[in-house]
Amino acid sequence: MPSESELTAALTLSATQRMAILKALGEPRRLEIIERLSHTDQSSACTDLRACMPIAAATLSHHLKELESAGLIHITREGKFARLTLRREIWQAFLTDLGRL
Repeated sequence: MPSESELTAALTLSATQRMAILKALGEPRRLEIIERLSHTDQSSACTDLRACMPIAAATLSHHLKELESAGLIHITREGKFARLTLRREIWQAFLTDLGRL
């Protein structure tokens, strides 16, 4: 089984993926969401995230959709609840791409 670093090294983002990530991170609230999710190795409840961010549920939902579309987070829906996970392999591939510039 390949290690996480080997998977990250093999993962190459397309220019379109890289631009989607840059666009998503251009909004300060989305970067804050990524920062909060990066502090745990487990998934986080959407309600926990909303409790610590002073924004409307609809606004948070919009930001999460943008981050999911960019491939940065994975959302697992459990009925009306959602759990969020940072896709660390995509994040690392993005940082690796930036390091190559």
